[in-house]
Amino acid sequence: MEPAAATDVLTGAAAFDDWHSDAPGVRRLIKPTDLPAPYETQSAVNNARFVERPSGFLPKVPEGFKVNVFADGLSEPRMVRIAPNGDVFLAESFSNRVRVLHPAADGATASSISVFAARLNQPFGIAFYPPGPNPQYIYIAAMDKVVRYRYQSGDTAARGEPEIIVPSLPSAGGHRTRDVVFSPDGKTMYVSVGSGSNIADRMPRREPADIQAFEKERGLGAAWGPEERRADVLAFDPDGKNERTFATGIRNCVSMAIRPGSDDLWCVTNERDGLGDNLPPDYMTQVKSGAFYGWPWYYIGDHEDPRHKGERPDLAGKATIPDVLFQPHSAPLGLAFYTASQFPAAYQGNAFVAFQGSWNRAKRTGSKVVMVPFKDGKPTGEYVDFMTGLIASDTEVMGHPVTVAVGHDGALLVTDEVGGVIWRIAAAP
Repeated sequence: MEPAAATDVLTGAAAFDDWHSDAPGVRRLIKPTDLPAPYETQSAVNNARFVERPSGFLPKVPEGFKVNVFADGLSEPRMVRIAPNGDVFLAESFSNRVRVLHPAADGATASSISVFAARLNQPFGIAFYPPGPNPQYIYIAAMDKVVRYRYQSGDTAARGEPEIIVPSLPSAGGHRTRDVVFSPDGKTMYVSVGSGSNIADRMPRREPADIQAFEKERGLGAAWGPEERRADVLAFDPDGKNERTFATGIRNCVSMAIRPGSDDLWCVTNERDGLGDNLPPDYMTQVKSGAFYGWPWYYIGDHEDPRHKGERPDLAGKATIPDVLFQPHSAPLGLAFYTASQFPAAYQGNAFVAFQGSWNRAKRTGSKVVMVPFKDGKPTGEYVDFMTGLIASDTEVMGHPVTVAVGHDGALLVTDEVGGVIWRIAAAP
């Protein structure tokens, strides 16, 4: 059950291929030097049509693994996070609720499902606090605020009304997901907020002196106007006080995670649209304090967006290059590090990422789960197909993976938004 050999890596133009080359074990490596020129291909509108899965259908996974339905009949399941006692907390964002799924004794399916909290505004991020085996609170990041509920292990319903921790997050249009993660010492709460637009085309011009003063308050490369406090990772104390900007220029940092055994914060990011099928790559990166990741003026380091040409020459050379580049328009949404022992050693310590897939690519990609290998605490730069088979044709899909989590038994859980299902991937006995 070893991943495919390094000699099988797709590089250069081959790494930008479409779903026809997807299969468990296929590796890709995209480098910043591989990027084509803007508008090499036309910007496409290719919305996928959802088709029902055939009876008995299961996604494809590597040899030595098996996949089954952990739970189905769900309402557009999105974020999934695992409580220390093994319960599965699920955000059904568009139903404005968070549910709890209790695994059966063998872990293969959910034996019960209950509503933990409702009447939330498109909840997504879920975190337990303090970090460790005995959290006292569960935090939920809704589109417009962060709240918390008192929590004891085994709770299947909220204990009373929520306490508002961050009373206001930008929520007018644009990206709606908000994730919440705590530093291992419990002293810092990270909250990701995506941009309000594709390329900040409604952001008013400012004089250089005004920009300099603004950046002293909000951080290098921080956006302003309708994009203020957006395309950022914000940091707070656990009680919601002492807000500061942790990192800027991350167009849509959907999911975050702390790499096990470290304090390193990582996220997966959806990059901008409109530059063609193969530009720019989406990515996974360590989010570094004070770093600027380019949006909206630059992408993948020092590549200037032609739609903002000449606007910010002062930022040239200042954008941090992300660690792992994914095929453009893969739409990575979910991130989890594999911390269990059920999977073989070659998988342990690596990251798993769920790709939803995008409307902005004529040659479809996404709708799969990939693994990002790490070595000595750093990603190799490659990524490996792990769960595929959900794309039915160039215009049809049978599922949209959203997020991933490692269950108490070591199996990988994958939410499938349009399929209304949680897939479970386990090592075969």
